[in-house]
Amino acid sequence: MTKTIVAKRLPIDPGPAAWKEILPKQKRYPELNDNINTDWLIIGGGFAGLSAAKRICELTKDKVTLIEASEIASGPAGRNSGFMIDLPHELGSGSYQDTIERDKLHIKLNRYALDFALDASKEYQMPKEAADPVGRINSYVNKSGKNHNQEYSKHLDQLGEKYKELSASDMKEVTGSDFYSGGLFLPGCLMLQPALYISKLAEGISNQYQDNFNLFENTPALEFQNNVNEWIVKTPKATIHTKKIIMAVNGHAESFGFYKRRLMHVFTYASMTRRLTDKEQKTLKGQKSWGITPSDPMGSTLRRISGIGGDRILIRNRWTFDPSMEVPIDRVKKFGKDQDESFRKRFPMIKEVSMEYRWGGRLCLSLNSVPAFGEVEKNIYSACCQNGIGTAKGTLAGIGAADLAAGINSEIVKDMQTYDQPKKLPPEPLSTIGARTVIKWREFKAKAEL
Repeated sequence: MTKTIVAKRLPIDPGPAAWKEILPKQKRYPELNDNINTDWLIIGGGFAGLSAAKRICELTKDKVTLIEASEIASGPAGRNSGFMIDLPHELGSGSYQDTIERDKLHIKLNRYALDFALDASKEYQMPKEAADPVGRINSYVNKSGKNHNQEYSKHLDQLGEKYKELSASDMKEVTGSDFYSGGLFLPGCLMLQPALYISKLAEGISNQYQDNFNLFENTPALEFQNNVNEWIVKTPKATIHTKKIIMAVNGHAESFGFYKRRLMHVFTYASMTRRLTDKEQKTLKGQKSWGITPSDPMGSTLRRISGIGGDRILIRNRWTFDPSMEVPIDRVKKFGKDQDESFRKRFPMIKEVSMEYRWGGRLCLSLNSVPAFGEVEKNIYSACCQNGIGTAKGTLAGIGAADLAAGINSEIVKDMQTYDQPKKLPPEPLSTIGARTVIKWREFKAKAEL
């Protein structure tokens, strides 16, 4: 029986992908204009899709094709804050903790993803800032945040994980700011320049496996149709015949009819400063490069970067629930005022520094904080729904989907298949009202850390 799957919408990303904009021009790839045959088709060129591509190319000499709806690093992969986190850090749950045994397994798997990224960065000779194992700080500003960090440190003790407590003066030495009361330094985090990492990963795979790997940009998948033992995928200007498909499109899995009413589409917002002048850097003091996650997950995430794109500061905060997967650019500008205020509160000594870029990024969460993973149709495999941790979880999902499709029962596959399916959302309008109420309440509770 013939089955047709039609994409009901295509990705729309508000504002520029700043990480990509501050880079020198990266390698670009052609749009697919001719009909082709391939053994594997990967849809999506982010962390999941490129990790899947590399894994398949390592496993087989089959022909592998990857299509990206826009340009590499222009979508969510180039819009995150660049933290590849090894420790428990579940945005959808309202905390960073789970059970001890479960967390130990997740730490092990997350570190597999970190090792994958580090190995790729060395193999493809990426600049150090593409994937730098410098750790992160979980900060706090008041008693509530301090209590959270103390509970978190007890949990880390149970896990046997290392950390270092930082005082207010330690935080000032790192950031140059008096804003923070303290923090926990967590050494295992890998800090990415996400657009640089993704761009160089795509280039490295393309060069290493040029005989059997092809990548096409500006080539969205519009329709699938099965035909005996293959799928026929239509794009705007061509048709692809393929044996297997890996969906690495995160929340857009629902756009193709998979996991209907089981995925929550959330946007978060960020601003990045212009380059800091030498005088501003001397006035600010502090270290040249650092990353801060807030003790309350809904607070402000900050990074200071110093590299190819200059010395800059990034602030990410504010969240919205948007089932349509589209947000107006005016909202990006509106929330930019909040990021300006967050910047001035932390860095009054350089308050005249302006933001050069503002943007929004898509996240996909499930109500029960589980991935959308597995074979969703014969020979179509989903590596979606990373629950706000796309760098590590996306990498794992891509590798796991490749293993599953290749018949390899790896530890990643075993773990991914232990989860229930994403839980069905309440009917509308209750779903949207409920989600937006929860976000507002959690942002209110995190007000001190915004």
